[in-house]
Amino acid sequence: MPELPEVETTCRGIAPLLLHATIRGVTVREARLRWPVPPDLAANLAGRRVLGISRRAKYLLVDFEHGTLILHLGMSGSLRFVAPGTPPEKHDHVDIDLGQTVLRYRDPRRFGAILWQQGPVDAHPLLAQLGPEPLSYAFDGAVLQQAIRRRGSAIKLAIMDNHVVVGVGNIYANEALFHAGIHPARAANGLSGAECARLAAEIKAVLARAIDAGGSTLRDFVDAKGKPGYFQQSYMVYGRRDLPCHVCGSLIRELRQGQRSSCFCPHCQPC
Repeated sequence: MPELPEVETTCRGIAPLLLHATIRGVTVREARLRWPVPPDLAANLAGRRVLGISRRAKYLLVDFEHGTLILHLGMSGSLRFVAPGTPPEKHDHVDIDLGQTVLRYRDPRRFGAILWQQGPVDAHPLLAQLGPEPLSYAFDGAVLQQAIRRRGSAIKLAIMDNHVVVGVGNIYANEALFHAGIHPARAANGLSGAECARLAAEIKAVLARAIDAGGSTLRDFVDAKGKPGYFQQSYMVYGRRDLPCHVCGSLIRELRQGQRSSCFCPHCQPC
């Protein structure tokens, strides 16, 4: 599933051609995504100018004078520019015509979303209860410690909760915990202030490095130019069960948490 670095990579990739562009038209070939594409989307966007592009958690926000287009890539979605007249393939569900180019939404599993919000976008039910952005000044060790002070759940599950901090999915939670030297099964409310400060810093650092690498491509993800991400080449623990730790040589172990795999080094991340 595309996580925050992949969504941020997409946001930065589409911005140069989409920002300030006027929408010529919208073609919806398949409206049955995670939630139905609004039937009046084409009428709402035709002739309208894009005023801003941003990311909130794993959502892409395209601002217009009269509302905001909300896009979520789901498990297998991607946005890329294609030349006008490029024949659509089986999973190419929505085209946004910009005149000299077309922004095409592809989603083999159809778990993504294309929605419309008229009025303040932060009031949309999907965004209203989100926690702080991990790469912003609104998130640090003190904020993390306050958010988890009453949580007896595993710290890995806590930092993947969008009410605590947004956008820290499975891959980057594994990696941040390794760099912070914290076992993924530790009780969240048992972390000290120093550990919370270290973990918050590593969350920021891991996500920043992943964005610089264009995100991770494990199966479907490509950026707006159709290129894969490369951060998977830098994984320290994720997907490395039974391989030696790059730091100490101990074999990486794996456990299941919340139906997800958690990989860790038993030496570098003592329980």
